[in-house]
Formats: sequence, C-alpha cells, structure tokens
Amino acid sequence: MIGHCGLYCGACGIYQGRMKQAVENLRKIISYYGFDKITAELAKWEPAFQHYLEFENVLNGLVKLFGECLGCIEGGGDPNCAIRECCRQKGYAICVECAEMETCEKLQQYKAKEGLQKIKAMGVGKWAEEMRKKVDADYCSLDEKIK
Repeated sequence: MIGHCGLYCGACGIYQGRMKQAVENLRKIISYYGFDKITAELAKWEPAFQHYLEFENVLNGLVKLFGECLGCIEGGGDPNCAIRECCRQKGYAICVECAEMETCEKLQQYKAKEGLQKIKAMGVGKWAEEMRKKVDADYCSLDEKIK
C-alpha cells in the first residue's frame, strides 16, 4: 500500500474511488436535469455545449484511467511516473532506500519528500500502520489538498 514515492495508496482519493464516484455523481445530476438530452438547445445560449460529446469522452477517460487504481506498486497510479521508473531502474521499493532522496528533483516535483522523511524517521511498518489507522478513520489525502 506504499508507493515508491512514499505516499500511502490507501489514503489516495483515486485509490479510494473518489474520481469514479465524482464522475458518476456528475452524470446523475446531468441526467436528472436532462442536460444530456438538450445539449443542442443549450448550445444556443452557451456555445460550450457544442462540445458535450467530447466532455463525455473526457469523463469516460477519467474513469478508464483512474476508476480502479490498484496502487502504485501494482501498476496503478500515474502511468508515466518518473519516481516509479527511477526506483525500478535502481532496484528500490521506496525512495527512502536511495542515498539521493534528500536532493532528488523528482520528489520535489511530486511533493513527496515529507512522507518519505516520516517513513525514514518512524520506519516503514510503524508509518504504514499509522496511515492505515487514519484511513480507517475516513482519512483521504485529497481532503487536505482541496480545502
């Protein structure tokens, strides 16, 4: 449940299914009000509705790419993750194992260094147990980012 970058997958909103749920909720609202049936009419007042089918394709793409995340170690998450690729090339499970962790630019781009420092200080097992307890209490890292 721990990504190469030290993020706890169980605390990820995408892993928890929030992306898929958000798309499903939006579709329910659109359908309830019938917007999906009158896009041509709506386009007369708002030109953006001319692109409704493209919007539906984007929603489908979001669900396809992020609807059922397996976790980073199992191949989920960002398919182009530079940190995952770097760890695999170096033979590490987690960036904590790397001597370059403190100065790594990839980690700064993903803003993952704080979690790795906690792992380093606490140990993987204790940190993972702490994160599991937070998730069991309904914690999601996404909630911190969208407030």
